[in-house]
Amino acid sequence: MSLKIIVLAKQVPDTRNVGKDAMKEDGTVNRAALPAIFNPEDMNALEQALRLKDLYPGTTVTLLTMGPIRAAEIIREGLYRGSDGGYLLTDRSFAGADTLATSYAIAMAIRKIKDYDLILCGRQAIDGDTAQVGPQVAEKLGLAQITYAEEIINIGSAKDSDSPSGGNASDRPSNSSSSTKRITVKRRLERGIEIVETNLPIVITVNGSAPACRPRNAILVMKYKHARTASEKKDMDARTAELFALRPYLNLNEWSVADVNADVKQCGLSGSPTKVKKIQNVVFQTKESKMFTSGDDDINLLMKELIDNNQL
Repeated sequence: MSLKIIVLAKQVPDTRNVGKDAMKEDGTVNRAALPAIFNPEDMNALEQALRLKDLYPGTTVTLLTMGPIRAAEIIREGLYRGSDGGYLLTDRSFAGADTLATSYAIAMAIRKIKDYDLILCGRQAIDGDTAQVGPQVAEKLGLAQITYAEEIINIGSAKDSDSPSGGNASDRPSNSSSSTKRITVKRRLERGIEIVETNLPIVITVNGSAPACRPRNAILVMKYKHARTASEKKDMDARTAELFALRPYLNLNEWSVADVNADVKQCGLSGSPTKVKKIQNVVFQTKESKMFTSGDDDINLLMKELIDNNQL
């Protein structure tokens, strides 16, 4: 049994190293002051996909990311670790998207890809912390979803007659076969764990408590280090162009709004009903230490200090 897996990944500013220059005066993120990284929980999701690829020969792992041209680095990072390819959604019309517009664009791209068994992504991105995009993509595609996944335990097959499909065969996506694929997943919840089983295709969001992603493979780095999208190849010389003709696996897919047949009004700022009213940059700095007792006076003093310092 082989699988076709799509991993949703995002390039984000490294908010774990936020300093005093991380925010501009207008309340927006100063991206120049923060390095761009592969969203951590999306890396956990990628590892789950790669483990399935190891277990089931013939499985393919495809990355899908949305962002500016530099976000193609996310696809290359996936290739360095064992994925098979990727798609970059990049267009000025995608800029400024909130979770609603982002999930719409991603869902349209997945519809164009068409053939898939499993869609994986991180629980949330560290720049927004909404945990909304994965579930919204599932809703737009009409797929079931499993959230807070920590481990994909098993994928097997069950005949349609023996499998609780929850609907008629005619209602299932076109990539379903007469032998339905079943997946078993461990979820990590606040008060324990939960084991769930359901049919594919499905969208799964992965927790940061899942195993960390494997490191880059040196051989794959050498193979894919020159992989580029069409926009990245615009200024290349004739010799480099010949390299891409001889090695087609170095050509990364790049899609615009038109390529995925998306409605421009539902993309970017125009498709984003979420408006940020105010952003306040609070930087915690270590000063002197104080000792407080459990008495009412000390507790009241502590609460007052926390409020005065915008820490509560």
